[in-house]
Amino acid sequence: MNGGYINPPAEKRQFRDPYADWWDKQERRNYGEPVHEDNDILGMFSPEEYTHFKPSKGALLLGTFVATVLGLCAVVYPYYPDKPSAPRAFPGGLDIELGGPGTLHATSEEER
Repeated sequence: MNGGYINPPAEKRQFRDPYADWWDKQERRNYGEPVHEDNDILGMFSPEEYTHFKPSKGALLLGTFVATVLGLCAVVYPYYPDKPSAPRAFPGGLDIELGGPGTLHATSEEER
């Protein structure tokens, strides 16, 4: 008791019957009903409790997804063309074309 205030049991409003005859239908509350001191956590506008399935099934689903993606990567990897099938060879190499020591420069020796 907080100074004589009756603190009702902690019950999330999302788990109350939505079809009952509530005075406040949105908050699922009756007129004059005492409000819990943690109403900000227990009210309808607080984050929803996730009750669709248990954590073990969630871990199973996540593991299945990861195994599927890694399996797909393992199947695609041998067929992925990451390099050419035969590397190109140029007669005399590409020393002049890539600006090697025997190239003709665009500027003269005085401008450098």
